[in-house]
Amino acid sequence: MELLKCDRVSKVYGSGQNQVTALDRIDLSVNRGEFVAITGASGSGKSTLLHILGTVDKPTEGKVTVEGVDLASLNQTQSAIFRRRKAGLVYQFYNLIPTLTVKKNILMPLLLDKKKADEEYFTHLVNSLGLADKLEELPHRLSGGQQQRTAIARALIYRPALLLADEPTGNLDQKNAREIVELLKLSNRNLGQTILLITHDEKIALEADRVVTLEDGRIVRDQEFRKNGR
Repeated sequence: MELLKCDRVSKVYGSGQNQVTALDRIDLSVNRGEFVAITGASGSGKSTLLHILGTVDKPTEGKVTVEGVDLASLNQTQSAIFRRRKAGLVYQFYNLIPTLTVKKNILMPLLLDKKKADEEYFTHLVNSLGLADKLEELPHRLSGGQQQRTAIARALIYRPALLLADEPTGNLDQKNAREIVELLKLSNRNLGQTILLITHDEKIALEADRVVTLEDGRIVRDQEFRKNGR
């Protein structure tokens, strides 16, 4: 079942001689439950695409729909609610609130909506991410890998339609990077989470079930892999 659709999406910055085309008529469809890596060199348009999918930015032309909702139709408040409830965002830098415990950081999207967590799901989530014994710690007392796990848990707490991860391993050593990729695969497999992973690292991209390669703002390759035994 189609979850996300980009229909001839373009993004242009500046004008005249200073005009830069970051995305050039992108067509992309992602089904529910897919794990898709978006890769390409620096400046290929990866992060621009992710920002549009996460309603942080809007396309100059074209249309993006998630679960049938036209993202361009959302106002600023609706876009913020969409990001909180429907599009979990994970960045290279963890963006945790330093004065809040791990538990409160994870629960923040729900707290903003004055909702209570599903305790069974919360317990399953923090156990899966290896955070059960860190819930009362402040972020500065965690390793980089643990902080990124906390950011992933926060992104997943609302059970979003889409998890958007922008270079989530870029600030980690090789061991922690591998663990984060394995955790993303676990959430895709065990929770049925749809994931779009932005990365310039080809080895990490190949961990996904599908790899979409951008070059100069265009899709130049779209490869699917079987989940078992590539």
